[in-house]
Amino acid sequence: MKNATSTASGILLVDKTGGMTSHDVVSRTRRLAGTRKVGHAGTLDPMATGLLILGVNSSTRLLTYVVGLDKEYLATVRLGVVTTTDDAEGEALGEPAGDGLLAGVTDARLAAAFAGQTGEIEQVPSSVSAIKVDGKRAYARVRSGEDVVLAARRVTIAEIELLGAPRRAVADDGTPGTGAEVVDVDVRVVCSSGTYIRAIARDVGAALGVGGHLTALRRTRIGPFSVDDAHSLDELGSVVESGASVPLIAAAAAAETLFPVWRLDEAQAVALGHGQRVEAPEDVRASAQGSTPVAAIAPGGALLGLVEVTGRTAKSVVNFPPDEREVTA
Repeated sequence: MKNATSTASGILLVDKTGGMTSHDVVSRTRRLAGTRKVGHAGTLDPMATGLLILGVNSSTRLLTYVVGLDKEYLATVRLGVVTTTDDAEGEALGEPAGDGLLAGVTDARLAAAFAGQTGEIEQVPSSVSAIKVDGKRAYARVRSGEDVVLAARRVTIAEIELLGAPRRAVADDGTPGTGAEVVDVDVRVVCSSGTYIRAIARDVGAALGVGGHLTALRRTRIGPFSVDDAHSLDELGSVVESGASVPLIAAAAAAETLFPVWRLDEAQAVALGHGQRVEAPEDVRASAQGSTPVAAIAPGGALLGLVEVTGRTAKSVVNFPPDEREVTA
């Protein structure tokens, strides 16, 4: 393990295990990466596993642009039991639906209920979410005994794919509703940032009249970044113990994945680095549509910063310190 503070900058893809908070992952990564400057783009509940994107040192400045990317999840929805948290971490509410009601959950009704959750919809977040209500997290208010009902938010659910046939069984895994007859459905969800997958489980169960909650959740993708390229914290620990550095994606490589690219010459790099406006080439102006930033890559291949194009000229809006631009592996 390294004691000196590292200035290496980059993006780190972590495959979070269940039972950890996102803050736990950040804390351990700070030790592994040898720096306090670590942040994450989008939390995962302790129950959930999968992709968590971290920024290290100056690359935390890229996280603002990662948070809003679309996401993909694999999930298991359990129909027949309602919980206080809309997932398996809560307590069962009321009596399970029972086989009489569940028998009416045909494949056609099931498909229609999930289809009803797709598109641009108004979704009410779970009351135990991290959304702040008058400066206090909703889940903290619920735990202190308050009755919290959050306002609906507009989200876009591009796709819900049912994976395999529904499984009808008696729950025997110790989760809420154990001993009750349930229907488990595996799904793949592609959605906008801000979508609550457990709210989908809750609302599908309500639409079918049997109740529902989430029993498993794994995030597999955020924008162009896949969990297949991520490392577990144990793997990262082994890498550091061997004497190597945490395997970061260089800021330039990450920015080239996220934004249009402008490869600067020396004069352009110096001018932009000093906060001056610079005439942007025609291809750069064409690629910078709306408010999309452009990744400005210095002649040496490092990320100089993100620039905003207005008319024929561009100006840097996010700069990267020279001493943090290169990843020191």
